[in-house]
Amino acid sequence: MKIYDSNTAPNPRRVRMFLAEKGIHIPYEQVDLGKAVNREPAFRQKNPLMTVPVLELDDGTCIAETVAICRYFEELHPNPPLLGTDTKDRALVEMWQRRMELELLLPIADAFRQRHEFFKGKIRQVPEYAAAQKLNAEERLVWLNDVMASRPFIAGDRYSIADITAVVAIDFGRVSKIGIQPDQPHLKRWHDAVSARPSAKA
Repeated sequence: MKIYDSNTAPNPRRVRMFLAEKGIHIPYEQVDLGKAVNREPAFRQKNPLMTVPVLELDDGTCIAETVAICRYFEELHPNPPLLGTDTKDRALVEMWQRRMELELLLPIADAFRQRHEFFKGKIRQVPEYAAAQKLNAEERLVWLNDVMASRPFIAGDRYSIADITAVVAIDFGRVSKIGIQPDQPHLKRWHDAVSARPSAKA
């Protein structure tokens, strides 16, 4: 079993943080995105969408998509629970996890992908969309600061995958000059707390 990884991409970091929180140690194999190794036929056999991370099991099964990989390990190692503890809690964690993906990570990623030279010729780029997504991300940080005024973690009282997605998104925002502002103290308090966890270094 191993994970195809990239130290420079946000989604692989989400998996590394998830596994670090659980104390799970899996071999990682770096995929050189700069040299487009992920676009070579051998890697496309593992993931036709050419993205990382990818978990390869001992029987050759390949599981792509960040949350799918995390769910696999949550089933094998349920403690500490990062995807919820019961029916209602799992639904709430999933709700906040999706919000962090769609409302925060996606616009922050688009603000980078839609304008950066690294993706030129690899995806359809619309620089105007990058600018719009940067504004959308900044608006979502205002919203999230208000949310965090009444809770210690994104999904409530306990650290979860939603916190992992949110902190990875915000940290990745630095490359596009998107970040927590001085008038967002609740968000800063949360970010300082989750960034101090050992898993944040994964």
